Amino acid sequence: MSDPSGILLVDKPGGMTSHDVVARARRALGTRKIGHAGTLDPMATGLLVLGVGASTRLLTFMVGLDKTYEATIRLGVSTGTDDAEGEVIAAVAADAVTDADIRTGIDALTGTIDQIPSSVSAIKVDGRRAYDRVRAGEQVELAARTVTVSRFEVRHTRRAATDADGAALPVIDLGVSVDCSSGTYIRALARDLGAALGVGGHLTALRRTRIGPFLVADGTRIDDISAVRLLPPAAVAGTVLGAVPVSAEEARDLRQGKRILGAAERLSSGTAAIDPDGRLVGILERRGNDLKSAMNMAEGS
Repeated sequence: MSDPSGILLVDKPGGMTSHDVVARARRALGTRKIGHAGTLDPMATGLLVLGVGASTRLLTFMVGLDKTYEATIRLGVSTGTDDAEGEVIAAVAADAVTDADIRTGIDALTGTIDQIPSSVSAIKVDGRRAYDRVRAGEQVELAARTVTVSRFEVRHTRRAATDADGAALPVIDLGVSVDCSSGTYIRALARDLGAALGVGGHLTALRRTRIGPFLVADGTRIDDISAVRLLPPAAVAGTVLGAVPVSAEEARDLRQGKRILGAAERLSSGTAAIDPDGRLVGILERRGNDLKSAMNMAEGS
């Protein structure tokens, strides 16, 4: 029996790391060759894309896909981690913040922006994760990176009060939807919105609902992984990269490292070479006027 190969969509529950989900999938599917595209923090829920077997090679082409999140931002309270898991470092009454103020602040964080990631992130600094350095007591300053927030929309607003040193502190909870490029930190959006409004802010809930064309509604629960059918690599590559049908002879040549001569114009439809049996041959690249497989898939995968 051949090892399983395909893409698995999982609806990650809160309280688990992305690595925990991978470990559960390895046990459920009986293979250690499983990876994921795009980490979710333990407190976050939602879509996690796993590559199984030979299909782990496709994850390279999926980590950069745009994403959609639903989140709750609390204005009036800042934490050391920019989310609800960190210690409160400042609390400022938010009752003077108007809906118009919020709209102005969100508008400034929409579009192409320079964002400084949260210091408690998985970004590596001199070979170590930033969050490991912070937990070790180090001061970590990360460089700003350019990201695109194509939609930052308030779905609902709730004005309430929370306890702060025994006193009632007016806060604002914003339910928001965000469409953004890969590498965007929603925690940083919460932090920066609160800072712009002069009251501070942090993330209290986060759910990822989309990665590229894949939706959390199509994801499986963690307890049902062993029963789910993996998405075929050809279907996934065709959806993400666009399909390029190739003949049986061309498929054989590509698998043997040969070129398809004078066929570069066929890249207009995509880069995923699919053979007549519907199997993924590999990912194509242009070499002059020719096509060559930049990444071959095993024939039986």
